Amino acid sequence: MLRRFGLAGLLTACATVPPPPKESPIRGTEVLTWSAPTGRVFGVRAGDSEGRRVILVHGTPGSHAEWKRYLLSPSPGVELIALDRPGFGSSEPACAVPSLAAQAAAIEPLLVERNGHYPLLVGHSLGGPVIARVAADYPERVGGLLVLAGNLDPHLEKLHWYNDLAALVSPLLSRSLRNSNDELGPQRTELEALAPLLSRITCPVWIVHGSEDSLVPFANAEYLEKSLVNAATVERVNLPGEDHFFIWTRPEVVRAVLERALAYQAPPRPHAGSAASAAH
Repeated sequence: MLRRFGLAGLLTACATVPPPPKESPIRGTEVLTWSAPTGRVFGVRAGDSEGRRVILVHGTPGSHAEWKRYLLSPSPGVELIALDRPGFGSSEPACAVPSLAAQAAAIEPLLVERNGHYPLLVGHSLGGPVIARVAADYPERVGGLLVLAGNLDPHLEKLHWYNDLAALVSPLLSRSLRNSNDELGPQRTELEALAPLLSRITCPVWIVHGSEDSLVPFANAEYLEKSLVNAATVERVNLPGEDHFFIWTRPEVVRAVLERALAYQAPPRPHAGSAASAAH
């Protein structure tokens, strides 16, 4: 959709979304908004506002609230930011933004260096290819990736009967479900475009996947591991017997991998300039 009509046409065709809440519904978090090519992006922030930044990216459908359990207890010295991806929650536009490049551009203003470290990005499900695209497009400004049950292999990407049904009844669906279905349709094409760009990723990467994932096949983890030929390091964590939803059922596993990622000592990288955003 984004390729056919262009970003300007897409935004013109979409109605505006309701204004974001002035106060976060999640205790102890602060509302954060910034501008991106897709429009206004909404998120919430928790933890140390001067600490190492960790950006949490949800799948489809979803919102920042998917990360509530983590936002309620951030690690010491860490700032957590969970956003509503464009097309979801309180982020603009009102319709779907299937383009991984456009989704990545909406996150770019958050890629701020602090104390010699660029942010660590965590993505679940479709959030996995989104953060991979961020690291491919802005390789010098990403400190690491945690890909949780990410769908990266275009050959494993397929639609189901319920996607066709959802397309037929699209006007009756909620915005979240409608946009989810609309961004899933072009995903194989988007992943094919991402595949040759994965070699641009130079940061350390941690891949976590459940062996019994019926929504995103386990083979995606092996595909990504083999594709990251220039990553500083790649660690793959297989979860026997776990399904797609381990970020909620096994948060201790995710936290343990996140702590390893935060402790990873990469060689210093040159300063890439300041990021434009009110997200500082």
